[in-house]
Amino acid sequence: MNNKPLVYLAFIILVLGIGLLIGASNVPDDWYQSLAKPSFNPPNWVFAPVWSLLYIVIGVVGARTWLSLRRSMAMRLWFAQMIFNFAWSPVFFGLRDPTSAMIIILGLLVSVAGFIAVSWRQDRTAALLFLPYLAWVAFASALNGAILALN
Repeated sequence: MNNKPLVYLAFIILVLGIGLLIGASNVPDDWYQSLAKPSFNPPNWVFAPVWSLLYIVIGVVGARTWLSLRRSMAMRLWFAQMIFNFAWSPVFFGLRDPTSAMIIILGLLVSVAGFIAVSWRQDRTAALLFLPYLAWVAFASALNGAILALN
């Protein structure tokens, strides 16, 4: 019996489910609305669809890595980026702490870039699938940094 489809389904459901739960539990409130934001700040409605698509891709990449490189540095970096990813919203929105959130998002950026670097030779598809995620996290890092500088 081939359990690959179940592994993919489990990773996608877990990553997307936890991501949506964290997002729903840490919505932008009056505090966030009161912050000065840079001109490149997208409207709030953009974040949910972008993150939902990214979480699906992150789940697919996690499953690929789990199935072929389970005990590798790539898998450790995949788990590290999930920890940073899931920590950012509660720290930024929940604790209202953009400074600590900046540290977290830089850790996320490094772990995503590290995943791409170590996966490049072993699973080029997984590395390539993470490139849009890296771009979005770089943008989110710039946004976090700009909000920090403006407030």
